[in-house]
Amino acid sequence: MAEKKSKSFILRVDAETMNAIEAWAADEFRSTNGQLQWIINEALRKAKRLPKRKNQPQNDNEDE
Repeated sequence: MAEKKSKSFILRVDAETMNAIEAWAADEFRSTNGQLQWIINEALRKAKRLPKRKNQPQNDNEDE
């Protein structure tokens, strides 16, 4: 399986916003980093800006 590469970067967020993100992450049983990744991914998906995936599974109904 291909390894996913990730990039690190510094994000400055005001304290009130960070507190809200941390509380949301705790509610969803995610780390703060995981919650931020989820928020970004959801925003990209809704905006239809996610890159097309290579080797995306197709729904061929082979099991039926």
